Amino acid sequence: MPFPVWLPLLLGFLIAVGPMSTDMYLPAFPAIEAAFGGRPGTAQITLATWFAGLAVGQIMQGTLADRFGRRAPLIAGTAVYTLASAGCALAPDLATLAAMRFLAAVGGSAGMVIPRAIVRDLADGHQAARVMSRLMLVMGVAPILAPSLGGLVLGAADWHAIFWITGLYGAVCCAAAWLVLPETLPRRARIRLGPLAMARRYAAVVRERSFITHALILGGTSFATFAYLGGSPEVFIAQFRLAPGQYGALFGACAAGFIAASQINPTLLPRFGPGRLMRAGAGVAVAATAALLALAVIGGGAWWLFGAFVWLNAASNGFTNPNATVGALSRHAAQAGSASALMGTMQYVLGAASGLLVGLLADGTARPMAALMLLGAAVAAIADRLRPGR
Repeated sequence: MPFPVWLPLLLGFLIAVGPMSTDMYLPAFPAIEAAFGGRPGTAQITLATWFAGLAVGQIMQGTLADRFGRRAPLIAGTAVYTLASAGCALAPDLATLAAMRFLAAVGGSAGMVIPRAIVRDLADGHQAARVMSRLMLVMGVAPILAPSLGGLVLGAADWHAIFWITGLYGAVCCAAAWLVLPETLPRRARIRLGPLAMARRYAAVVRERSFITHALILGGTSFATFAYLGGSPEVFIAQFRLAPGQYGALFGACAAGFIAASQINPTLLPRFGPGRLMRAGAGVAVAATAALLALAVIGGGAWWLFGAFVWLNAASNGFTNPNATVGALSRHAAQAGSASALMGTMQYVLGAASGLLVGLLADGTARPMAALMLLGAAVAAIADRLRPGR
């Protein structure tokens, strides 16, 4: 099936449900804690349950996508996400909000797993990397807009409005999947397996060296990114006293760096190849996060200097993530949904752990965030060294 020019735009819009739902409410952490009478850092439990829901949901959605095709699970998942987002807006306490975030993540996982499987259905190799980079251009707009939009909403309304907006976004995704998205997995290619056979299938995917090393690269970059997501409100809003709008601008700058690198990536692929680009991105990430930790330990430096090293880490992921995603899925055309789900689950298990750790280790400084970011970058760099040469 040919790859329509407009399809990456639609897939990017669908996959952006993840960063939109993660990033938009970050400026509202202090307001949520105040509303429910929680101590500083307690709102991070809702971020951890979101990541846990993504980890569980992606395994489910990958299995469903390989069994029933791409469209039906995506429509059902975005519908669940929409209803659970409304539940977040109506939550009477922090525990209910955390539970609704988990449920929203289970449904929203469809929008994160299935678009990657659709790319693998239609393309491979350099073409898939180019398409994935275009997809990341679209989905990268969400991290730029989401925190700033969240700050604007907080200036005009309370935090409940943020979840009504994400619910509306989910409804638009559901309608788009229903009305526009083509089915890319023919019936003859669908997999009907029981739970035990499915478990064996996942085990076979994990044992394949190319998959596990590329997935660990993505897991390491995700661990570092989620450490930033969980720790940055305390560092930049509480410690450096940035206004929500300023915090959103910094967040947007980091996302813009990621987008710029991901769009340069296809241009450099024919000359350098995905392996060298991944290695360069992983090296820059280690250097940037090591400098960030050194700055945090010393205890000096202005907020913009911290922000510069965070920006370098984010930009390096624009070379690492698209190529690692294609590398993980390249040898699994017949089970792209399952492989995509397993890859995403690994990312968000690590993300949930990172979110919990940054909350538990919070000490009023940037040290926990920086140390966890360096740990994630180091995991990605080690996995890059272990991956097959081709």
